[in-house]
Amino acid sequence: MSAPLLSLKGVHTHVGAYHLLHGVDLDVPAGQVTMLLGRNGAGKTSTLRTLMGLWTASAGTVTFKGEDITKLATPDIASRGIAYVPETMGIFGELTVAENLLLAARSAKRLADLDAARLDWLFGLFPALKTFWQHPAGKLSGGQKQMVAIARALIEPRELLVIDEPSKGLAPAIVENLIAALRELKKTSQTTVLLVEQNFRVAAELGDSVAVMDDGRIVHRGAMAELIEDAGLQQRLLGLSLGAHQ
Repeated sequence: MSAPLLSLKGVHTHVGAYHLLHGVDLDVPAGQVTMLLGRNGAGKTSTLRTLMGLWTASAGTVTFKGEDITKLATPDIASRGIAYVPETMGIFGELTVAENLLLAARSAKRLADLDAARLDWLFGLFPALKTFWQHPAGKLSGGQKQMVAIARALIEPRELLVIDEPSKGLAPAIVENLIAALRELKKTSQTTVLLVEQNFRVAAELGDSVAVMDDGRIVHRGAMAELIEDAGLQQRLLGLSLGAHQ
């Protein structure tokens, strides 16, 4: 496997009286899609929020490209080339699709300043962006909003893309479109992806490596292909089997 681009070692997170992460050890290899799986409440979103500095680790270290980023503020972490798409998507509903992307482009002050070649690449991934370019983002469908959120994270080159449950609440046909777009992203960019997902089929389609969480800890690490092939392991770790979710 490739050397890890991102590593969490012995990470604990407390929020008020709640102890959410209990010594998380997680490696995200460069150039791969790493799936972070687990039941509801296992600690997946807490892990993402901690690595992004939205919550501060109470113990342990988070390193990115060998640099300790554990105590950095979120804007400083983002400036290292890490983009985060939260479960809520966080788009600005009253702004147009174009304005949402412009806000995320640090090197552009006007729409005319956006990198035309990169825009064309994003339109190839998400054709709906071009169709609804001047439409208020809040009036788009759930799947279209998710595509805006991911495109906004990619409007400038990023080394690591962190996405929290992109398929949640989407209709099956829209999930298929999302899978196709993320598969194309995997083929056409050097971006490393850490993806939290409840839909096991999405994970099976996209993942190279996988980590499974339970009760604030990583309880399994390995190749996604191995988990796909082992229905018993799926049942033990996740309470499901791939065959029942196709």
